[in-house]
Amino acid sequence: MSSACVPTHPESLGPAQSGAPAEATSPRRTKGADRPPSPPTSPRRRLRIEGADLSASVSVFLIALPLSLGIALATGAPLQAGLVAAAVGGLVAGRLGGCPLQVSGPAAGLTVVTADLIHRYGWRTTCGITVLAGLAQLGLGCLRVARTALAVSPAVVHGMLAGIGITIAVAQLHIVLGGNPQSSVPANVRALPAQLANVHPAAVTMSALTLTLLFGWPRIPGRAGRLLRTVPAALVAVAGATATASLTGLTLPRVDLPSWSSHALAGLPEGPVLGIVAAVLTTTLVCSVQSLLGAVAVDKLVVGRPGPQSRVGRSDLNRELLGQGAANIVSGALGGLPVAGVAVRSSANVQSGAVSRNSTMLHGVFVVVAALLMVPVLDLVPLASLAALVMAVGIQMVSLHHIRTVTRHREVAVYAVTTLGVVILGVLEGVLLGVAVAVAVALHRLARTRITHEDEGGVHRVHVRGQLTFLAVPRLSRALHLVPQGVHAVVELDGSFMDHAAYESLRDWRRAHTAQGGSAELTGCRVGVRSPEYGQESEHGHRPEPGHRPEHGHRPEPRLSHGHGPGLLRSGLARWGGGGPAGAGHELARGIGAFQRDTAPLVREELARLAREGQRPSQLFLTCADSRLVTSMITSSGPGDLFVVRNVGNLIPLPGEENGDDSVAAAIEYAVDVLKVRSITVCGHSGCGAMQALLSSGSGGGTTPLGRWLRHGLPSLARLADDGLPGVRLAGRPAADTAERLCLANVVQQLEHLRAHDSVARALAAGELELQGMYFHVGEAQAYLLRRAEGEREGEVFEGVPGAEELRSPA
Repeated sequence: MSSACVPTHPESLGPAQSGAPAEATSPRRTKGADRPPSPPTSPRRRLRIEGADLSASVSVFLIALPLSLGIALATGAPLQAGLVAAAVGGLVAGRLGGCPLQVSGPAAGLTVVTADLIHRYGWRTTCGITVLAGLAQLGLGCLRVARTALAVSPAVVHGMLAGIGITIAVAQLHIVLGGNPQSSVPANVRALPAQLANVHPAAVTMSALTLTLLFGWPRIPGRAGRLLRTVPAALVAVAGATATASLTGLTLPRVDLPSWSSHALAGLPEGPVLGIVAAVLTTTLVCSVQSLLGAVAVDKLVVGRPGPQSRVGRSDLNRELLGQGAANIVSGALGGLPVAGVAVRSSANVQSGAVSRNSTMLHGVFVVVAALLMVPVLDLVPLASLAALVMAVGIQMVSLHHIRTVTRHREVAVYAVTTLGVVILGVLEGVLLGVAVAVAVALHRLARTRITHEDEGGVHRVHVRGQLTFLAVPRLSRALHLVPQGVHAVVELDGSFMDHAAYESLRDWRRAHTAQGGSAELTGCRVGVRSPEYGQESEHGHRPEPGHRPEHGHRPEPRLSHGHGPGLLRSGLARWGGGGPAGAGHELARGIGAFQRDTAPLVREELARLAREGQRPSQLFLTCADSRLVTSMITSSGPGDLFVVRNVGNLIPLPGEENGDDSVAAAIEYAVDVLKVRSITVCGHSGCGAMQALLSSGSGGGTTPLGRWLRHGLPSLARLADDGLPGVRLAGRPAADTAERLCLANVVQQLEHLRAHDSVARALAAGELELQGMYFHVGEAQAYLLRRAEGEREGEVFEGVPGAEELRSPA
């Protein structure tokens, strides 16, 4: 048995995300390269279906059945086409896709595109276009460009969905009123007054009943409500309207499923070549973006699920694109609607407790059974009820949360242009308009810089808001020349980029200003790198170009401002610095000052909430005290997320051990028993001084506190030397040296020590806690995760789990 780590590339998502044994990824290969196959498993494996998967598949099926019929009705396609797409989405995309818990099928986001294609080219050509779109998705998946699709501005995506939702709602409103929709939103709006004057009472009644049940069912209070809510509201709404219409004998249009023997299959696309190409591109774009965004959303739902996480990890987006392409080829060939990931069904799948792709595939099996055996029942469903259901879905696609988000990020123009473009012109045209506006907004923000000068009691402050490029250099020079000679000046850089021209301008002004007896200080909202010319920390977030970096091994002495400290805090910290370097206290005070001025206003509300509610971290993160390990940076965590314990060598003394340390044990007990963390991560790193000291001494001996502490690392040294114990390795490359091998072995050994603590053992036995090993290579800025995989004859093998945020994976 051996252990392996692989790098956590977000583009290269491992099989743990797909429910299969993990596969190794070489860090030397290009980003997103194919991974070598996992070790072969036993040739005969029984299909095991978890109870959670079975119950989740039933819930998803009950939601998918009415929605699939409703979406087919909204597109003008044969109603069987919705059932074909739902079955193929479950079986093909569910089996081959890279997001095991995402449920695919006919999606509301494709309704407008499909309806337009049917209106222009007919049904059989639309099926052919679906097949070609699937082939295009296969090509994109083979090129491994799935992550590129996520580079589209969220405002464009939300605007596209909102425009599609408006189009759906306006069209289905005509069916709800007992009429027939027109081919476009403007035409539907113009025809609406005449439709309102000619309503069909029975259709309106069934639609109103459907909407009442749809929105009222989830709001039933009490214990009875909790039990009733296990039945999906969509099914209750359609079933209630169907039963009412049948019992009262209302005369209104109903579902009419013809014989499957007359079902139309795909035909060769017929029409203008450019039109067909545009149709394929539009279908590919909408299917791919909706599916990939859905996969990312499913990952977030899985991580946020209460309790220990399932064995399903993060999605492999390139594999998901391949799975969606295969599903569209099969669905189009069999005469089905285009297939994409569906948010409503995927959310229900996760919330119902699904743990593998079996739930998605089972739902597809149930759809096949229903399509073959439940035709007489489905023929009783009123079309007005299905139209009301789809209209509600369209209305919900115009999300107030999305509108607030784009407003907060000042992207309302992008959202509005995309929405109006989709509504008036079409999906592809609207998206292209939205992308053009998004690019224009980005360029405007890059070029727009506000520079102000203020005199605050003798301290001249120049505030630069925005990106500092050569376009802003003339205005920057004018503002800097307003600063008198011999005074203290503060230049505040509130941006994330500074080009060479702006850098040179600031450097030359500072040199001239200090030469004339003044002092200058650069501050900003981000801590940058040390510049040799400035002689102090550059906080504008811009990494100087190679020519601006200090030579290797040279660290210039900091230059202090001349007698213009900002008060008691700074002078007190300078005294606290003691006999250290003269600038240490000054740099610390300046960093604190930057925090108080720039960062504190942004986090004050969140910290106030944490102060009121207390800390509720989800993870205990135990790592080394090395200053190069910034836990919040490498885990992308914020205040209140991690309970961090640091010591020399990330060591965990065994309980009751001689020369033990109760501080680590106390932290573990407090985290597990009081804070109820769900995960504990032990993180080692490259170049660990503690491990190098262990290798040098060989015994961890010594009478100093450090020597006594390092004795807790002796079991790791013994593990490294014992050939009978499982080895530890990095997947894709050998360890650089013995020190790195010891760093890896130490992580595994400390996890064993962790299990010996009573509080941890109890939580593990109760299934309330997970343990995770992690290794961070400082020089490569690369994180590696340890994950236990099955399939080896000699025992368990640690293999890497790609995915930069997967710290909750079981060790």
